[in-house]
Amino acid sequence: MLYRKQFTRGRHGEIKLRLRTEERDLLEMLCAELRQRIDEDPADDELRRLFPPAHADDPEADAEYRRMVGNQLVGGRNRALDTVERTLTQSSLSPEEAESWLTALNDLRLVLGTRLDVTEEMSFDLRTGDPRAPELAVYGYLSWLQEQLVEALALGFR
Repeated sequence: MLYRKQFTRGRHGEIKLRLRTEERDLLEMLCAELRQRIDEDPADDELRRLFPPAHADDPEADAEYRRMVGNQLVGGRNRALDTVERTLTQSSLSPEEAESWLTALNDLRLVLGTRLDVTEEMSFDLRTGDPRAPELAVYGYLSWLQEQLVEALALGFR
């Protein structure tokens, strides 16, 4: 099956963005959902891979760390989401915008993967009636987008 790459490297170093309206709508919805969850409760268990403990064996030190840098961590995640939402309708991205996309795509995958308890050994053989099938399909799609974006960005380092 032939498919059109969603991200390609342009002649001037820009990243060409070729997403259908449905894809843009999905990404907009996912970014808004993640932003809401991060803003409401960054300590939510499904966000643990975005904000892992700095001192897993010392809850007091970890609480101090989160008090000192927690807002910076949340702000960085939100800035990446802002960039994706702001540039969703563009036909190309600057390398800096593409890096923010990479961060946001990774964050979306991490949260969804945590929710679905994705492991390296997990089979993605989607079966009719599997209640996780829609989310697993989105996880696979986000992984595919991330892979393409990494490839497009890597062309700038050759």
